[in-house]
Amino acid sequence: MNRASSRQQISARTITPLLARFAQVRVLVIGDLMLDRYIWGQVNRISPEAPVPVVRVTHESLHAGGAGNVVANIRALGGRVTVCGVVGQDQAGQRLRTELRSSGAHVAGIVTSKSYETISKTRIIAHSQQVVRLDRDPIESLTPYTRSRLRTFIQRHVSAFDVCVVSDYGKGLIDADILQLLAALRAQYGFIYVIDPKRQNFLHYCGASLVKPNTHEAGQAAQIDIRTAADLRNAGRRLLDLWQTEAVLVSRGEEGMSLFQPGQRTAHFPTTAHEVFDVTGAGDTVIAVCALALGAGASREVATILANHAAGIVVGKVGTATIDPKELKTILRTHNQ
Repeated sequence: MNRASSRQQISARTITPLLARFAQVRVLVIGDLMLDRYIWGQVNRISPEAPVPVVRVTHESLHAGGAGNVVANIRALGGRVTVCGVVGQDQAGQRLRTELRSSGAHVAGIVTSKSYETISKTRIIAHSQQVVRLDRDPIESLTPYTRSRLRTFIQRHVSAFDVCVVSDYGKGLIDADILQLLAALRAQYGFIYVIDPKRQNFLHYCGASLVKPNTHEAGQAAQIDIRTAADLRNAGRRLLDLWQTEAVLVSRGEEGMSLFQPGQRTAHFPTTAHEVFDVTGAGDTVIAVCALALGAGASREVATILANHAAGIVVGKVGTATIDPKELKTILRTHNQ
């Protein structure tokens, strides 16, 4: 473990100009877009009809979820971002597009499909606890025409970005063809390429700057049951070879993060979270911060330190959450004292 990583310190002289450069980073986010709906309320009794709580609704809120939450995090941190994904020609799709546009994101890469149902998740929250979640997923797969439009947008525009992020939620938008295209385009144009992976595409990720699985995903992809530090090291090395990537960042929940790079010792970063209320979207925050930090010229170690602190902040919030540069700077200053 290297000393800088274990202490997780970045000087104010480093962090201030780095965060300021976030505003100049141009990011293309490609992935599964979702609408997150929250119904907030209170529970005071159990239903007489069935042994379930009765939630008295106090208010509702809407947020961009899935790859949209990566976009929201990038915008909250000041980055310039364009979205590439699919929504349906339905109310949820219209609301999602509106949410993304109102955040300041560019939505030129969003394809609207008549045959597609916008992915949505409705969470009912009472007393800061999730009571139940209702999911709506597309029944029909993406049509060849829709996929062609996505590929055309990527081919025409990806060279204009400093960073390309693939936010794969396993809902079908990201497939072998798109990943093969992105690997070829990255080799051609040299943009920073960051991936948040899912099981369906483990064999197809290739040529990225950084891939960020969680422990479970890392074990599945490496075909190793990760129980010990040695298991983790072996999995990390295997994934570097499997994905031919410059780095693998394994997010490990309460155990923090571990960064693997070819020819270097594993760097471990203990968690910085003090309270955990909700882990929803924490991985989106990590991938957003890594993308912006790398795009702003930070090393992978520094990007991981920032992302680790950012994750420690968002898990202390309820619901799909973002952070801003002021929060990140404050927590880093506090942690370094």
